Amino acid sequence: MLYTGSTSNLLRRMYQHRHGLIPGFTSRYAVTRLVFFECTPNAAAAVAREREIKSWTRAKKVDLIASVNAGWLDLAADWFERQTK
Repeated sequence: MLYTGSTSNLLRRMYQHRHGLIPGFTSRYAVTRLVFFECTPNAAAAVAREREIKSWTRAKKVDLIASVNAGWLDLAADWFERQTK
């Protein structure tokens, strides 16, 4: 599953996704890995870029990710403490 979204606080948003705090697409499909992100100068630019990327085919999105993260590594893998069950 690929998820495209914009936020003004990536750390907070990743915490929400990792812990399933927001009901919807990301919690339903357990979308928890960050494999790509871009910074924009303002919120309007972020929303415009999000809309642009969302309109792309899956193949084009995959190519974008692979161009900067060929191994699809989780870029936020060490942002939060590991929780034991």
